[in-house]
Amino acid sequence: MTTAKIEITQMGLEKLKAELHRLETIERPLMLEKLHRARSMGDLSENSAYTSAREEQGVVEGRILEIQYILKNAKVVTKTMKNDVIQLGAKIKVHINGKEEDTIEIVGEFESDPMNKKLSATSPIGKALLGKKPGDTVEIIIPSGKIIYKILAIT
Repeated sequence: MTTAKIEITQMGLEKLKAELHRLETIERPLMLEKLHRARSMGDLSENSAYTSAREEQGVVEGRILEIQYILKNAKVVTKTMKNDVIQLGAKIKVHINGKEEDTIEIVGEFESDPMNKKLSATSPIGKALLGKKPGDTVEIIIPSGKIIYKILAIT
């Protein structure tokens, strides 16, 4: 059984590598020190500091494993020079519902950050926009209702 490749932009890949480095070189040693201190406080069955440190360690180790998996299966998608079609890594200027103008970026699934206008290519909006061209109007049904994007430009 082959594992599907995880599409990611070069910037997203670099951010994950930096996060992994930070987790392995800074966060993990801090967690181990915290665990050691909590363990030295005595009875572990009633030691909330130890329980808390173990939970934090689990979160850090889980994230390390997740990033390692992503990096192992990552396929860096480079934008072609064609700026006439929306693809992963594209920045798009759009009119939303004929009112507000905005710029969004289509990114890999693990890079999405809607608050910073980075939409996953696998999200309903990302899927609907992929392959579209400037001048196209796209009607998308999202959980909160219908939204209409008019694509103005792709960079």
